[in-house]
Amino acid sequence: MESSINQIPLQDIQARAPRSRFPSNVVYKVRENLVFRSKWAELNVAVGDLGTYIPIVLALTLSVDLNLGTTLIFTGVYNILTGAIYGVPMPVQPMKSIAAVAISNSAEFGVPEIMAAGICTGGILILLGVTGLMQFVYKLIPLSVVRGIQLSQGLSFAMTAVKYIRKVQDFSKSKSGGDRHWLGLDGLVLAIVCACFIIVVNGGGEEGSESEGDEFNLGGRERPRRRGLRQIVASLPSAFMVFLLGVILAFIRRPGVVHGFKFGPSSIEIVKISKHAWKEGFVKGAIPQLPLSVLNSVIAVCKLSSDLFPEKDFSASSISVSVGLMNIVGCWFGAMPCCHGAGGLAGQYKFGGRSGGCVALLGAAKMLLGLVLGSSLVMVLNQFPVGVLGVLLLFAGIELAMASRDMNTKEEAFVMLICAAVSLVGSSAALGFLCGIAVHLLLKLRNWRKDQPCPAVSV
Repeated sequence: MESSINQIPLQDIQARAPRSRFPSNVVYKVRENLVFRSKWAELNVAVGDLGTYIPIVLALTLSVDLNLGTTLIFTGVYNILTGAIYGVPMPVQPMKSIAAVAISNSAEFGVPEIMAAGICTGGILILLGVTGLMQFVYKLIPLSVVRGIQLSQGLSFAMTAVKYIRKVQDFSKSKSGGDRHWLGLDGLVLAIVCACFIIVVNGGGEEGSESEGDEFNLGGRERPRRRGLRQIVASLPSAFMVFLLGVILAFIRRPGVVHGFKFGPSSIEIVKISKHAWKEGFVKGAIPQLPLSVLNSVIAVCKLSSDLFPEKDFSASSISVSVGLMNIVGCWFGAMPCCHGAGGLAGQYKFGGRSGGCVALLGAAKMLLGLVLGSSLVMVLNQFPVGVLGVLLLFAGIELAMASRDMNTKEEAFVMLICAAVSLVGSSAALGFLCGIAVHLLLKLRNWRKDQPCPAVSV
């Protein structure tokens, strides 16, 4: 009697043999991460983060001659990769502290110093991520301190946005001019109308919206959906429409801008960094940027993503390595130092972002513009209505600040407010962080002493 194994054809045995499913699993995960949850909402959120991106990129391009085409190409690649890896609207934003140093001191802190600062910051973040120190810091820092940093960053964005709306801006010198006129293609009326439009469409957030149970009747059957005026208005891509309006107005303000377009990508070259540039970049750029990157680009992003996307689980080490790799690679070729940011994530979520597809779409658009127009695109950005840009930044900042509303006890709120106040007044997230940690420890010590039993008194 032959064994059963001999009765099975050879091709069936090969078919039943275990195969590695690694490639198929990766493809499936990437496809799931990039799929749009809602087409209009994801399209809308693709421009929800431009309120912080455009002003800084434009200022660096005008003040220190940053290669805009290279920056667009590399940040576009970053957007696509982060969207595919994380599956949430993970933003790619400029490193603000490094940008602030370059804009305020462009004569002594040029492109080589900027790139040296980005490479040094990225290298340290990779080291913290690979060794696991970043994950340890993430678990150690109290939530109230993180919320304080988020509150200060959100309010800082909102106050900057109001300044963009009220005052005429000179991004090349990072200065505000006189009051903005009420009328005109970049007037106060236009900004107010755009702000009201976004409020009417998006409201104050998702809380209080119609419950999912309303879609079913008592018998458990799904009710036919009726798209009334309110549902139609709520489905409009408000941020995308406002941004598109700004682009149209930019061409109307200066119709001859199209004649200055030079088609084709900018030349990509390796930046030559001298010993002096390494020193200046590390001391003046990397050291001030590191606390902000650790707190807002890694710790706060992990906390906020766990709040907004509880089903996702991102480690602080992964985010830290992601930020580090972006700068270790791109800065050698002149791309602007970049990071993730809680403000950008909050802004993307505010305008409807729920997947990595929206940031991948934004990345594809950046790459296309960088390859087709290169640095000549700066002429269009220079004519973009700053008041409209301020409106987009305003709602991104408000959404980030609203993440702090989950402080349930008075002590937690006290620590958060102390941290936020010091961060805003001192213009330093690191100083606010240290004060918040000190207050948190003092309160813990006070509560510990209060809980200790009183010694018995012998008579």
